[in-house]
Amino acid sequence: MERKQFQLGDIVQMKKNHPCGSNEMEIIRMGMDIRIKCVGCKHSVLIPRAKFEKNMKKVLRSATSETEATDNE
Repeated sequence: MERKQFQLGDIVQMKKNHPCGSNEMEIIRMGMDIRIKCVGCKHSVLIPRAKFEKNMKKVLRSATSETEATDNE
């Protein structure tokens, strides 16, 4: 099975919505644990990397594609 690709600053979609109703989370810290921040209410949660990889659906917006877009302008 291929590992999911994500990095610091990415906006990801999780399998379950946050209680505030938003399903978009920003990765703000990476290591053995990953800290994600809800885009809707700005609440942050620290979860183990294995659990994060299992519950992440997909990367919605990558941090590198946003910086490349602003560099090209």
